[in-house]
Amino acid sequence: MRGAALLAKTRIDPFILGILAAVGVAALLPARGSGADVASVVSSVGVGALFFLYGARLSTAEALAGLRHWRLHVTILLATFVLFPLLGLATRLLESSVLTPTLVAGVIFLCALPSTVNSSIAFTSIARGNVAAAICSASFSSLIGIVLTPLLVGLLLHTTGNGFSLHSVTSILLQLLVPFVAGQLARRWIGGWLTRHKKVLGRADRGVILIVVYTAFSEGVVAGIWHQLSWLSLVALLAVNLLVFFAVFAVLRFLTPRLGFDREDRIAIIFCGSKKSLASGLPMATVLFPAHAVGLVVLPLMLFHQAQLMICAVLARRWGAQQPARELAPSQA
Repeated sequence: MRGAALLAKTRIDPFILGILAAVGVAALLPARGSGADVASVVSSVGVGALFFLYGARLSTAEALAGLRHWRLHVTILLATFVLFPLLGLATRLLESSVLTPTLVAGVIFLCALPSTVNSSIAFTSIARGNVAAAICSASFSSLIGIVLTPLLVGLLLHTTGNGFSLHSVTSILLQLLVPFVAGQLARRWIGGWLTRHKKVLGRADRGVILIVVYTAFSEGVVAGIWHQLSWLSLVALLAVNLLVFFAVFAVLRFLTPRLGFDREDRIAIIFCGSKKSLASGLPMATVLFPAHAVGLVVLPLMLFHQAQLMICAVLARRWGAQQPARELAPSQA
């Protein structure tokens, strides 16, 4: 029974299985020639539709209502857009000796992404944390990331020769921001409909992301970039991902009590501040990086996403089983 319970806690997200299937199909049957052109157009249109839906779903009033808990939000945003990028930048020391330049660019891109929304809220709820704060902070992170992530990636990768420059930021923001703002403007008319059909639209979101993954990895297969990756590189990449995650986790675990946050707030900060969004990252990568390199660039994000879900699922259930007033023991982190 204990084994079954542990398996239930750490089971692989079906969405991840779908992504792995898309990667497998791309490896066996990559899009070529006119098929690749069609896939690229569908992917671009899908990304625009995805960010339109993000804008239409995000409740601006709800996000603004949470501004009064500004210390908590600032702490999470600093972890997401300052601490993470600094750790990502430090991985450049591993370039060539441990990771390839493209994988280093992928780790830096991962570190510049906004936090997740759904899983941050879910884990905070399971652990009996401040759910309202998690909702607001995850929304802030998602909203700010639309603008800040491209700027950070442009700044951190400007001199790395990975096909991205500050000059392209304007066009990138237009491709991502215009659909997002259009969604916000349309929310008053379609927000109710989106709420009533959120399950169907959730499947559509994931379908778009699977198309993005297939297109990105097809480009990589056709360009032959996968010959550059060895099993040793994959193991090293996973180790780097785990080091980055636990470094952020440890910093938040150490600082939040000393900043005066109570238990519920600390839980929200830890879960919102230590995770990165796969749903935002995959579409952004297709806009930020050359098509032939996207497959390798998003690989760190895909590994990080599954690791963060498994680790946070175990921690959330453990903390949620405690009495709400009980403090988190350092050994449990």
